[in-house]
Amino acid sequence: MRTATSLALCAALAGPPLLAGCGTGAAGGPEASAACASASPVADPAGRTWDNVTLLSRTCGASGPPVTEFEVTNTEKEALTFTLTFTLMNGFGEAMDTTTRTVESVRPGQTVRHALDTEDGPAAARGSRARIIKVRTVPADEAAAASGACPPSGIRVTADRGDAAMGLRVVGLHLLNCGPAAYAVDGYPGLQLLDEDREPVSGVRILHGTDTISSGIGGDATPRPVTLRPGESAYANLAWRNTTGAGEAVNAPYVRVTAKAGAAPVTVTPELDLGTTGRLGVGPWTKDDTTAR
Repeated sequence: MRTATSLALCAALAGPPLLAGCGTGAAGGPEASAACASASPVADPAGRTWDNVTLLSRTCGASGPPVTEFEVTNTEKEALTFTLTFTLMNGFGEAMDTTTRTVESVRPGQTVRHALDTEDGPAAARGSRARIIKVRTVPADEAAAASGACPPSGIRVTADRGDAAMGLRVVGLHLLNCGPAAYAVDGYPGLQLLDEDREPVSGVRILHGTDTISSGIGGDATPRPVTLRPGESAYANLAWRNTTGAGEAVNAPYVRVTAKAGAAPVTVTPELDLGTTGRLGVGPWTKDDTTAR
């Protein structure tokens, strides 16, 4: 993890799941912040620091319950998109839910603060205690986005949550043509595996086809040219085993994906736990028949 990220927690006022980068200040404006007591640090139960992440708690109103916000600071030299995963716990310390928030395009040197909320609204969030369990940051111009304006490339590249069974892992990469013109691919997506610091991972062979990892998982077809009309999509499966034997286990949270030669890269976070196998299988781009017209 990079020491570039500063993150603080404090959860109450309404905040959407997808948050655009904005200037320093709590969600709800200065008036909302003025009604709250000064934040006090809360130590992480497991002693984690999350690269200078600080947990904060404050009380709003004369007898209000503790509330939580989150704050991100970008101290790198390029704009970043932050994806934060939280666990919400009840008063007994029991985990009740997991929620994710994305803060887009935080500029270098910028600090952004937002309220953490739940699907049930601010009242439910006030009754919970939040803990950060994962922080992921990618360059803003490479961030995967499943919604919003179509990227200048005219395509969206995303990764699904995947399936896991008996040490076998399968994650799908999805390519959507959201532009106005046809988009053609032929063969396999280009992949670069990155560690938690977004540095290249070495010692892992990327195999064309998934049949050497396991049979029957939809990634061993012969590559064929695929032309996607606007609104159509294609997929390519990633497959690996997380078997751990002799040597050091390899984890690659980030994968930099290039849909085809010359395409703009997109960084996704499939959280590859490759164990000590040293192999990752990738299937060819295949048209998704559910979007074909």
